[in-house]
Amino acid sequence: MSFTLAIVGRPNVGKSTLFNRLVGKRLALVDDQPGVTRDLREGAAKLADLRFTVIDTAGLEEVTDDSLQGRMRRLTERAVDMADVCLFMIDARVGVTPSDLVFADILRKRAANVILAANKAEGKAGVAGVLEAYSLGLGDPISLSAEHGEGLHDLYTALLPIAEKFEERAEEDAPETDVDLTEEEAEDEDFDAIPMPTRTKPLQVAVVGRPNAGKSTLINQILGEDRLLTGPEAGITRDAISLRTDWNGVPMRIFDTAGMRKKAKVQEKLEKLSVADGLRAVKFAEVVIVLLDAEIPFEQQDLRIADLAEREGRAVVVAVNKWDIEENRQEKLKELKEAFERLLPQLRGAPLITVSAKTGRGLDRLHDAVMRAYEVWNRRVPTAALNRWLTGMLEQHPPPAPQGKRIKLRYMTQAKTRPPGFVVMCSHPDKVPDSYSRYLVNGLRLDFDMPGTPIRLWMRGQNEANPYKGRKKAQPSKLRKHTEGRRKD
Repeated sequence: MSFTLAIVGRPNVGKSTLFNRLVGKRLALVDDQPGVTRDLREGAAKLADLRFTVIDTAGLEEVTDDSLQGRMRRLTERAVDMADVCLFMIDARVGVTPSDLVFADILRKRAANVILAANKAEGKAGVAGVLEAYSLGLGDPISLSAEHGEGLHDLYTALLPIAEKFEERAEEDAPETDVDLTEEEAEDEDFDAIPMPTRTKPLQVAVVGRPNAGKSTLINQILGEDRLLTGPEAGITRDAISLRTDWNGVPMRIFDTAGMRKKAKVQEKLEKLSVADGLRAVKFAEVVIVLLDAEIPFEQQDLRIADLAEREGRAVVVAVNKWDIEENRQEKLKELKEAFERLLPQLRGAPLITVSAKTGRGLDRLHDAVMRAYEVWNRRVPTAALNRWLTGMLEQHPPPAPQGKRIKLRYMTQAKTRPPGFVVMCSHPDKVPDSYSRYLVNGLRLDFDMPGTPIRLWMRGQNEANPYKGRKKAQPSKLRKHTEGRRKD
């Protein structure tokens, strides 16, 4: 049993920088602007031989109302209650502020274990701030430089006795290991079978969409708790936060991403970082939920986001949020389906689910659609069935003969899954028109029940046993001399 460490403190004291250093990756967004972090971000930390969970929190503000800063503070206080250890960070170059005194008093009452750290203590500029930190009454402060990696040995020394205490408790409470579970998970690695999500390899799901579409509210409803910061303001989420959960018994890791506006409107550096973080989440996901606003669905940016997920080869589910406030639902649903088929032909057949993130209505149908999309995304078709199907498609609609060259499609096989990819061995692969490739892809979707998932189709030339192919013809003069020489001999 490892322990949980929450990094807390005022805005812009270097919490996210230390978080990135402990997890060994640039997971949290870092900028000189204060208040970048808003949600709680968890990561697997490593410090020498210590392994623990670290939580990056929003900067503590002296606000207790329902404003954005007040909601951020309540979320941070919740992290303090969840964590086994709190690392309270101050800025050594600024020294102890009145806010630090208030928050130190809160931690003294709410946290079981508190470690005080004075960050940005490199050089002589931070010496006075480190000495001033003793006035907080939280023990000896640790001199840190999260940016340069200084003082991590002192942090290790402070965490070691806490880690040993949790290890002793874990040994006492450790249950007997279940061997059958390991064998079950080993069976999931079968190449031909669809790999079912496990706790070690959960299903990766990313929720993407425009700002204020309700992505964080939807994930909170799935989790059953207010884990992510929400509100009427657009653009609250900045980091791509990953959260583990069991959604209807299926282990999943759900990514909440920042709202993606049109590229021309994204001017600030911080928003560019947020969008880039969301795009990375799409690349790592297996299923992407494109969340639309029922009031203004299928705007240009929605189409771009859905097309991005298709180009990345992810399984796509389209969800229409705020359905609880829609009045003419049947008429609206018919319009949505018509617009979906017209505007996103590359995702023909993908599920379109209406949900209400606020009330939780439609979440069961959304879960079923996600699992269905994942199953289709992993589907494998036998080679014999593919070639029987290809013969029928050729008889129904033979390929054209561009420039008088007849194209022969000889055989077909599935090369990969996730998404399904097929290879057709043929003559003159560069002459096969795109329209004929689309004809085959649409036939695969329909006949092998693969709606909505991206399908990749490659035309490959077949090596012909012709030893003279590609050779230059012999010159007549050289051929004549060669023949005359043989006659003389």
